[in-house]
Amino acid sequence: MKSAVAALILLATQAPAQSITTLPAGELDWARTPEGVAFAQLHGDRFAGEYMAMVTLPAGLVSPAHRKGADMFGVVVSGAMTHVPKGADPMGGAALGPGAFYLIPADLPHISSCISQSDCVTFLYQPGAFDFRPEGG
Repeated sequence: MKSAVAALILLATQAPAQSITTLPAGELDWARTPEGVAFAQLHGDRFAGEYMAMVTLPAGLVSPAHRKGADMFGVVVSGAMTHVPKGADPMGGAALGPGAFYLIPADLPHISSCISQSDCVTFLYQPGAFDFRPEGG
């Protein structure tokens, strides 16, 4: 019995310490694309696989129709956005404001828009690498 207890104590002392990760908003490291969209990486590497990021879309931005290779889960933090399937009126979708959730399935051609007068900020999670595959037409 003593050896089992000793083994448990040894394992507990060798276990990696757990910690809470925090990142104040003022310390986010934003990278802007040529189109003006900004990404602040929170977890993972968006070009290599699963990731979480804050994303800012400029006010008035309407994306071209495009697809993603992985489902995209989002929560709007500020501004108002629409996400509609290709062929729908980008301004005709449901206006999603702060706190709204959206899921864009992988391979669904869609258009994302920031319809507010101010920039749109959203939290994104994708279980696969980020990609932006333009959808012709």
